[in-house]
Amino acid sequence: MLQADARARLLIAGQAPGRKVHASGIPFDDASGERLRDWLGLDRDAFYDAARVAIVPMGFCYPGKGASGDLPPRPECAATWHPRLLPQLREVRLTLAIGRYAQAWHLPEAGATLTEAVAAWRAHWPRIVALPHPSPRNRAWLKRHPWFERELLPALRERIAEVLAQGR
Repeated sequence: MLQADARARLLIAGQAPGRKVHASGIPFDDASGERLRDWLGLDRDAFYDAARVAIVPMGFCYPGKGASGDLPPRPECAATWHPRLLPQLREVRLTLAIGRYAQAWHLPEAGATLTEAVAAWRAHWPRIVALPHPSPRNRAWLKRHPWFERELLPALRERIAEVLAQGR
């Protein structure tokens, strides 16, 4: 569920793998990954090119099922490994903080809610962007916030293309 190479220019900081991804061992190898790749304007080859895209979740294993979805990422993963791993990713030019757990780590001042953090995307531009989780469960959030797809995603796709082109 980890994909990291010192040459990566884009860092995707997610939450933790779901049951299906944990079983496959491939990050975002599910419906959430399909939506995320669409949001980013990346095909599978570009997305899984570790020399271009690092994927470092807050938790490295499936945390189990809770009452309303998966449990939170295990906190010892990020506390133990992020301080050792993230400094090795020296070429990262853009970090995507996906979901509240990643936002709390990468953007602790971003806002009290996911919506506040995502809506303030220009405040941390062009280095860090907060995104909702691309889970199909978040259809209602996307419908209530049309500005996300209308304003943020086109700018994000352009920024990703720029960042990844710099590394070639």
